[in-house]
Amino acid sequence: MTPTCAAEPGATPRAEACIRRTVPADRAPILAALEATGLFRANEIDIALEVLDDALAHGPAGHYQSFTAALDEEPVGWVCFGPTPCTVGTFDLYWIVVAPSRQRLSVGRRLMRHAEDLIAARRGRLVVMETSGAPQYEPTRQFYLNVGYHEAARVADYYEPGDDKVTYVKFM
Repeated sequence: MTPTCAAEPGATPRAEACIRRTVPADRAPILAALEATGLFRANEIDIALEVLDDALAHGPAGHYQSFTAALDEEPVGWVCFGPTPCTVGTFDLYWIVVAPSRQRLSVGRRLMRHAEDLIAARRGRLVVMETSGAPQYEPTRQFYLNVGYHEAARVADYYEPGDDKVTYVKFM
């Protein structure tokens, strides 16, 4: 049974969506959202599922902190973050995804804000994320800019020829 946001301690109910800690029943909808975007290669989805499974196995005490956005109790988005090893107050945002049918409803912004609030509560001072420089990722890169991140680095041909790695950061 999937918990409702009202029943989940620390859940953030918002106008239309709520954000709660990820539960095992969210795995299939998260996988469906990752696949539906059409952005991720199979090996990238495998990594996302490894991170998700680790977060589910270890919960709040684990490295990966995983939260799901739900609309009418249907999981429609996911964010996963954790502290960056060997740093003081730096956090990596590993994954953020919203089902394409639910994009442009501020779900991604809500997920990002929830993650940032939790990072700040853990004395986070810097959030770092990486994405592709390929043309199909332009909406993703624009999203990061729109929520206050800025491009801090770009490594040419990182993922494959013609596909740069773009790093975005935000100081808290």
